[in-house]
Amino acid sequence: MLQTTPIAPTIIVVTGIQAAGKSTVARLLAQRFPRGAHVEADVLHHMIVSGGAWIREPGEPEGEVARQLRLRLKNMCLLGRSFYAAGFTAVLDDIILGDRWRHLQEELRGVPFSLVVLAPRAEVVASQRDASHAKQPLGADWATYLDRALRETMAGIGLWVDNSAQTPDETVNEIIARL
Repeated sequence: MLQTTPIAPTIIVVTGIQAAGKSTVARLLAQRFPRGAHVEADVLHHMIVSGGAWIREPGEPEGEVARQLRLRLKNMCLLGRSFYAAGFTAVLDDIILGDRWRHLQEELRGVPFSLVVLAPRAEVVASQRDASHAKQPLGADWATYLDRALRETMAGIGLWVDNSAQTPDETVNEIIARL
């Protein structure tokens, strides 16, 4: 049986590079609360059934890709706020770095939230996780780019967890102990 965490409802945002374990950890983390909800940004993006714009190469997204990523972030935060207002702890997951950190703060202004940064070593993500990752990772170039951008633009922000050598449950236990 899962041990639940008896704290007041809040919003927890889990970020990290692609294949860092965000969705798995976020879902397990949400399950630890008496009333927990998981909002996965990738699922929201897949709701676009025509006209979707996807990132194809490393770098800052531009144009329609940037607009759709901003829409995805906005909707993720709207759902998180809605669950929070209904008394749930909402655990949101997405890649948050650079300007997206400012956008996240704007969207969640006025509600309590914590940021958790999953920071496995990029080589661990590229070598071990890509082979079994169900979401079709973008590859080693992406892992390297995102890891560098995350560490440069998000340094000192949020709770950082190096989950390179942890199971998802161990990562959740660390997050709960440290939040």
